[in-house]
Amino acid sequence: MKNILVTRSSMPTLDEYIDEIKDIWDTHWLTNMGAKHKELQKKLLEYLGVEQIDLFTNGHMALELSLQAMNLPKNSEVITTPFTFASTTHAIVRNGLEPVFCDINPIDFTMDVTKIEELITDKTSAIMPVHVYGNVCNVEEIQRIADKYGLKVIYDAAHTFGVRYKDKGIASFGDVSCFSFHATKVFNSVEGGAACFKSDDFGLDLYRLKNFGIRGPEIVDGVGANAKMNEFCAAMGLCNLRHVDEEIAKRKKVVERYNERLFGIDGIQLNPVQENVKPNYAYYPVIFEEKTFGSSRNEVFEALAEEGIGARKYFYPLTNTFDCFHGKYDPSLTPVALHISKRVLTLPLYADLALEDVDRICEIIIKCKR
Repeated sequence: MKNILVTRSSMPTLDEYIDEIKDIWDTHWLTNMGAKHKELQKKLLEYLGVEQIDLFTNGHMALELSLQAMNLPKNSEVITTPFTFASTTHAIVRNGLEPVFCDINPIDFTMDVTKIEELITDKTSAIMPVHVYGNVCNVEEIQRIADKYGLKVIYDAAHTFGVRYKDKGIASFGDVSCFSFHATKVFNSVEGGAACFKSDDFGLDLYRLKNFGIRGPEIVDGVGANAKMNEFCAAMGLCNLRHVDEEIAKRKKVVERYNERLFGIDGIQLNPVQENVKPNYAYYPVIFEEKTFGSSRNEVFEALAEEGIGARKYFYPLTNTFDCFHGKYDPSLTPVALHISKRVLTLPLYADLALEDVDRICEIIIKCKR
């Protein structure tokens, strides 16, 4: 039997990509916001339905530099979630800010908005929620709280490319929303990322931060990094953007097959269907409750691995339990996130995953039921 990876990158045909990059050989313009970069920026602006967008070498730099461009007080607190990828927490810490961890709700795994206000102190400067698995945060309540206390809102939207909420692009919410275009995402540019925002002044600061602090040919009036997307990644993005809706439609069929096979099994919790959300079918998380299912998440993980099937304990461990923060944070203060992290498994999901392979995966899982 063939091995099945947890994900597989979407790619255009080789001919399509070669055709897209041919004119790079004519211009010899390989990076520094060339024609491909500008074209992708324009097309993403339209596709995502946002006011302004800038592109980055990866999603982490989009997040870290967006946070830096907020010019938040040093050592101030940013309320966030530990149920996320390392990038979210590290972006806060690397900016000299203090993450304050809010628990998640047990239904869609996004930040529990009923817990936010009790975490706000006179040191709080921002909220950094995470849209998880393509699930959308309670953006209205988060904005209400932010407005009440005068806080900035920076969304980690890495999982929600193409998602719409109440017919608005998901990156329309908050002060800034950041995407990852990593190879494993619904839409990829091999490596890449983007920040979507509304403020011209913020956009200027962000641009300078990603380009060494350069304002003009002879003016460098800030200290910046180098986080520019190159032309080859932009070209891959242009190719993949042409097919992304088709890719999402294929993912939907895979998710529907999983749902048909796994829905209603005692001890299994599946990802919810959110109201007013047009999803992107980014991930397929399953929560295994050992007491009722009969096998633990780890036992299911091993049963799949023995058959050459890669699943992922995503997100485990919580970021507030990382070795690099040993003893600094108390994960018992986020008990729901801790509970879910020990029970969640994301199953293989990508556009070209055959439905018979989905059946095979589900059969292995069902055999673990005791």
